[in-house]
Amino acid sequence: MNTILWIIAVILVVAGIVTIVRGQVLWGAVLIVAGLLVGPGGVSLFT
Repeated sequence: MNTILWIIAVILVVAGIVTIVRGQVLWGAVLIVAGLLVGPGGVSLFT
């Protein structure tokens, strides 16, 4: 389960960074925060 959460978190953070680079700062910030919340190193929503 932790591996799946890490993968989801990494995908969300990378997508957030790409979104910020494309100029949509708000959506990028939302994706990064979501990635940090989902990741098992952060405040996980699933555990």
